[in-house]
Amino acid sequence: MSYETLLRRTDIAGVYHMPQGDTESLVVAAEANGYMVFRVDLGAARDKQQMLDAIAKSLAFPEWFGHSFDALLDCLADLGWRPAEGYLVLLEHCDGIHGRAEADFVTTLQVFSNAAEEWREQGVAFWCLVDMLADGISWLPSVT
Repeated sequence: MSYETLLRRTDIAGVYHMPQGDTESLVVAAEANGYMVFRVDLGAARDKQQMLDAIAKSLAFPEWFGHSFDALLDCLADLGWRPAEGYLVLLEHCDGIHGRAEADFVTTLQVFSNAAEEWREQGVAFWCLVDMLADGISWLPSVT
């Protein structure tokens, strides 16, 4: 199964570890499926506020974004300002924020998972791939 085929699987779309190596292949596959791709660099985030700011900026959230976990879910589960066949969010450089604000980071991943569930009900794939070394989330199914 290729990345292009895997990413079309709305039934398993959700939050996973980002595969090691060539993320560009994932981006190309997502774009081939008509997906919007968002790269979120969390390398400089030191706390919840900075993490939410980085996500909001990278996903071009509307001005009304309230910088809370509820508001994050509202925006992730809508994305009406970014219509697409599906979505791929790459959370990059997550080890620092995971270490500095673990509870907030875990809650953020739960919000992304909840958004994926809401999109799944609409038949839309919403993927969030997390670049970090720590365990705690599933690995993306392998492709051949």
